[in-house]
Amino acid sequence: MDLVWPVTAWALWFAALAAAFKVSGRDRAPRQAPAHTVPAPVAEHLRGMRPQDVFHSTLFDLVARGWMTIEGDRLSLAPPPEQPLLPYERWVLERVRARMAGAPRAPVIALMPEAADLDRRFVPLVRECAIDLGLARRRWQTMIVPLLLAAALVVPWFATVSMSGISWLGTIATMVSWLAGIGLLVSGRGFLLTARGREVAGPGPVPVNPQQEWIFTGSGWQGVEIEPAPASRARERLEAAGHVVKRWVKVESVGDNGSRTRYYIALHDGVSAKATSYEVGAGVYRDVLPGDSVRLLVKPRKGAVVRVLAHDRHW
Repeated sequence: MDLVWPVTAWALWFAALAAAFKVSGRDRAPRQAPAHTVPAPVAEHLRGMRPQDVFHSTLFDLVARGWMTIEGDRLSLAPPPEQPLLPYERWVLERVRARMAGAPRAPVIALMPEAADLDRRFVPLVRECAIDLGLARRRWQTMIVPLLLAAALVVPWFATVSMSGISWLGTIATMVSWLAGIGLLVSGRGFLLTARGREVAGPGPVPVNPQQEWIFTGSGWQGVEIEPAPASRARERLEAAGHVVKRWVKVESVGDNGSRTRYYIALHDGVSAKATSYEVGAGVYRDVLPGDSVRLLVKPRKGAVVRVLAHDRHW
């Protein structure tokens, strides 16, 4: 079976794809962006925080500006102040009002929209704000390029199927063409960080306002007492399980000008009056949210988490 034409067609398509991505990935001349502070929710999204984190950060932004109040884990709406809202903030406020349905107060955790709703409606609004601030841009100016690349898949696919017929090679070509085409169309115009956006995104520790406490009381914890994990001289690592009821960060001074960031989560077993705190890495801190049920492998002497053994997401 002569595979020259199929191989050539696929090679040309992948070369065109690589060239398109290389050209579109180059930094363009920066446009003038409004000179004001980057909103915390936008910065968190650029740093890769989960949409639930970004939504929660938006709530506290609105609290700081007088749109609502939070006491413990309860939120109540305040008389709207005379100030404009960004589109993603307006979306959050509308969702909160709808979920409260006229109630004077509601648990913060009950106001969180579904993950699909956040991904489909909230995240695009946050990204548009990042673009308006000059922190990001679209990979493609229009959908013409991804449409052309997707349509061009017909050539290598037809060349392969016409030569091999209904065989394993034709099946692979069909699957690759289908997945690549769908991927190009679903990703749309793309989303790339600018030089300024990369500065905001890191590297560096995840900045957290210690006043913005996100707590979960659904396990029976009263939201007050937290004790450190008891120290032990045991050599074997221990397991700890429960609901994550709180997260926080401590920034410690090191030397004259240095600093070190420590990340913590508190677990509640559903029975005790107190929750237990454990130190975790930055990756675990970003991935685990209050309300999640986890099982952890812990160093007994330091109360530090070695690995997440099981993770059942609440969201």
